[in-house]
Amino acid sequence: MKHPRTLQQAIIFFSDADRALDYMCGLRFPNGVACPTCGRNDVVFLKNQRKWQCKSVHAKRQFSAKIGTIFEDSPIALDKWLTAVWMICNCKNGVSSYEIGRTIGVTQKSAWFMLHRIRLAMKDGSFMKLGGGSATPCEADETFIGGKVRNMHRSRRIRVEAQKLVGLKNETKTIIVGVLDRKKGKVRAEVVGDRKQDTLDMVIRRNVKVGSVVYTDDHVGYDNLRSRFAHESINKQVEGYIKGKVHTQGIENFWSLLKRGIGGTYVAVEPCHLSRYLDEQMFRFNNRKDNMGNKLDDSARFESALSQVAGKRLTYAELTGKVGETTF
Repeated sequence: MKHPRTLQQAIIFFSDADRALDYMCGLRFPNGVACPTCGRNDVVFLKNQRKWQCKSVHAKRQFSAKIGTIFEDSPIALDKWLTAVWMICNCKNGVSSYEIGRTIGVTQKSAWFMLHRIRLAMKDGSFMKLGGGSATPCEADETFIGGKVRNMHRSRRIRVEAQKLVGLKNETKTIIVGVLDRKKGKVRAEVVGDRKQDTLDMVIRRNVKVGSVVYTDDHVGYDNLRSRFAHESINKQVEGYIKGKVHTQGIENFWSLLKRGIGGTYVAVEPCHLSRYLDEQMFRFNNRKDNMGNKLDDSARFESALSQVAGKRLTYAELTGKVGETTF
């Protein structure tokens, strides 16, 4: 059977446990199954357990295809895991843990944990910077994520409005700074504590090549960019939203997609988990097209996500803040 191209085909394809195992082995062990502890490749397959056993006697001599991936130590079968990966990679506005739970037949709590592990795999670990010259300009902007003041309880709304009057920081919002490469169509974004000049400058220097053209709005936090970049800004209240090539409409399009998912699908996101939801939206946005500009289909995005599952591990204790996160 050919590899699936749609969700329906994926569910049928991975419902066969042997086929799902073979597919996972091809990703996890491209050069043949080998013991992850000692490296021996003459391991024995235990058919009843769907595991392998190393011929050398040592700790963890039995292992599965999930070893060393985000799926490790999960009792949930691969067919459910792979269906969940397909859904979150291809649902434009995200997919809630309740919907995943109903679809694959697990509890909401298990689905929530699964989704966060998949988001870890979707995280972009590339060190390549964006931009590179006048032909590849970048847009930089910041946005606020959080509840609307008009929807707050009256007592809290009065307190927030009072803070604004005296110029105090709005603690109800979380700040995200992002950079978009217009030519590549790639975006990088991260959660920050404030939008002061040093913070914005650090984020942009970390993600954009020095000397690149950077377009922003007229926020004073971007004033220092001229020392390292060809910086141009636009005052939206005076000059409108577009001034020739100078605008931030591209990155604001990404903000709209992010907020649509958070406000419409996930409804309430804790600030401590916001970076993972950001990674999820960036993955879908950055995998709309390949490097040649050709549109990617659902299958290609699914395979791209699965190519990143190895070497990453997230336990429930790490997710809930009891211990530090481990990535190996």
